[in-house]
Amino acid sequence: MVGSAAVPARERVFISGVAGFLGSHLADAFLAEGWEVAGIDNLVGGYLDNVPEGVSFQVADCNDLPRVRALMAGASVVYHCAATAYEGLSVFSPHFVTQNVVTATTGMMSAAIANRARRFVHCSSMARYGANPVPFTEDQTPRPQDPYGIGKLAAEGLVKNLAEVHGIEWVVAVPHNILGPRQKYDDPYRNVAAIFANRLLQGLPLPIYGDGSQERCFSFVSDVVEPLRRMATDPRCAGEVINVGPDDHLITVRELAERVGAIVGVAPTLELHPPRPCEVARATCSAAKARALLGYEPRVSLDEGLRALVAWIRARGPRPFHHHLEVELEGPLLPRPWVAASGPRRP
Repeated sequence: MVGSAAVPARERVFISGVAGFLGSHLADAFLAEGWEVAGIDNLVGGYLDNVPEGVSFQVADCNDLPRVRALMAGASVVYHCAATAYEGLSVFSPHFVTQNVVTATTGMMSAAIANRARRFVHCSSMARYGANPVPFTEDQTPRPQDPYGIGKLAAEGLVKNLAEVHGIEWVVAVPHNILGPRQKYDDPYRNVAAIFANRLLQGLPLPIYGDGSQERCFSFVSDVVEPLRRMATDPRCAGEVINVGPDDHLITVRELAERVGAIVGVAPTLELHPPRPCEVARATCSAAKARALLGYEPRVSLDEGLRALVAWIRARGPRPFHHHLEVELEGPLLPRPWVAASGPRRP
């Protein structure tokens, strides 16, 4: 109509792993700001009901390049949240994990470049730092200790190389130890806080590897999503690796078990197992760079976050462990809780 103002087109963001824990919350944040949101998930590590209403969603794998390229069309920003984030399991299923960390990243990058996306935000992992002294800082030389961490670091290198060659912006986010609603909790291989909550709600003992003295910091999901969302548009983030997560209040795994037990109202019984191969004893990242660039500041305490997680699992219904992933390399080092009653799942 003559004289009418043109309505600007909404920007489109594409999120891999959008049925997963972090990806679904990130989608909520973009929808709330009026973005058009599309995404994919192969449902290996997520729940279908995590996908927010309003997301243009398809079940698809990042390794299916022709399909991903078609579904990503029109996206100006791409977030690669999908990964088989199984650090401990990667020692026993290295092919599966690497395929879904390294090769999946090349699929997403190739699709983003072909669609001429403006920026690619890659979600890496604290596993990249490995055996470095804590708190981990972005300028440390990475020393990953397991196939998952090695794969995440390799994926970062591929992102940087391809983005710089083909002329799109890149950001590497390093979120760590996130917890909250929508986290996969029937998975025996990862997400210690969710495992503890789910088991305690069933009156079951908590598996502890080693003596439980491993130290971690935990992030509530909303405290991670806020800075991660800003990475889509903030020009200062381009070409940067940025840790996102708290760098104080380290807590041991044993202490975490007690905190979750107090919230559930059950005194935890600990089920001790041998240490997991390659597990790092102390792991936390410095948040100084995120504070300087993104104004990062955690707002949700650990107890508040654990209460939200427990309430969500209680409402959704606690579940037995679901041994849904294949174990490629069996042997005496394989943690017993990772073995289904019928034995490890095989290809």
